[in-house]
Amino acid sequence: MTGHLLVRGMLVGLLAGILAFGFAKTFGEPQIDKAIAFEDQMAQMHGDAPEEELVSREVQSTFGLFTGVVVYSVSLGGIFALVFAYSLGRIGKVGPRGLAALLALAAFVTIIVVPGLKYPANPPSVGDPATIAQRTKLFFLMLLVSVAAAVIAINAARKLITSRGIWTGAILGVALYIVIVSVAGSLFPTINEVPEQFSAVLLWKFRVASLGIQLVLWTTLGLVFGAVAERKLSQPQARLNS
Repeated sequence: MTGHLLVRGMLVGLLAGILAFGFAKTFGEPQIDKAIAFEDQMAQMHGDAPEEELVSREVQSTFGLFTGVVVYSVSLGGIFALVFAYSLGRIGKVGPRGLAALLALAAFVTIIVVPGLKYPANPPSVGDPATIAQRTKLFFLMLLVSVAAAVIAINAARKLITSRGIWTGAILGVALYIVIVSVAGSLFPTINEVPEQFSAVLLWKFRVASLGIQLVLWTTLGLVFGAVAERKLSQPQARLNS
């Protein structure tokens, strides 16, 4: 059964990747083009020679973008299916659709929203290239803290639900998660490398577009995979093998 769900998760990931690519091409790429134009303008003002492109911008924004998004989404769909298979029957009386939606929502908040609040996405032409390694390390450290906090909160909530009821246990679990990530966020250093001349509106649109890409991806995984999994699990043979 896990193998069947894995294949379906990857196929749903492919669909999610195609939709995410369409969103990125429509709403994300125009912001990147404007950011690159800003970088070129600043370079001309300082008399710097333009950097040679190893890969043309046209390839980056079409084939390169599509390949990257689809490979990422298919891989993510497979992982999502494995987590779904493990969680099935372990989270109360939740059906396949509800479980997939809950997992997608939890993953979106834990992996995307919380780390992004501390270290939001910047256009590729903004920031100091010398600090890319540091920024990347801090982002993934925040992501690990968020995931660890989610695991701790879920385990605590499961115990609290048994003793205090579903609503009290769930609320206390969420509160515990918020406390952990808030403390970690306050302790992690803040990095702000956006030039003062850079348009705040453009930065905002880029970050919204980046979040939108992930929202499209995780919403598709949560809703479509839930429906596909429910159909598969409702088959008589699937019930016998589960």
